[in-house]
Amino acid sequence: MKRSLATALMPLAIIAGSIAASGAALAQSAAPQCNDFIKLRDSAQEKALTVRAATTRHADRKEICTLVQRFATAEEAVVKFLESNKTWCNIPDQAIKGAKAGHEQTLKFRTMACTEAPQAKPKEPTLSDAIAQPSMDTSGNTKTGAGTFDSLNGNPLAK
Repeated sequence: MKRSLATALMPLAIIAGSIAASGAALAQSAAPQCNDFIKLRDSAQEKALTVRAATTRHADRKEICTLVQRFATAEEAVVKFLESNKTWCNIPDQAIKGAKAGHEQTLKFRTMACTEAPQAKPKEPTLSDAIAQPSMDTSGNTKTGAGTFDSLNGNPLAK
């Protein structure tokens, strides 16, 4: 899980960068509702950092799942804001496209983090298990007497 989480966290850094780039464009716009973006962006970045911190300290799956769900919710709010205020805040299409692509990666990561790891398959029974005999010959499970393995000194498997 360690490697898959590290691989999946790479888009989080990209998302945070695209959100920061969008924030610079929004800071220059005149519409008052554009100032709300800064709060949304900071919240999403803070939640992304908590997810990253939890994975670096190898938190359990349940905690990471909770943190990723919070981040996905915050990121969804950012994407919705970008889409709904595109014209008012002069948001470039490229920033919206990048935010949507990042959110898709987050949703995939959330699915991976919140699904249980597959259980290991139980070992298939062997013939010895089926007939309830030990798999190795010992003195307790071999008989001495006239047989193929008998020699002058008895059965060598029984010794």
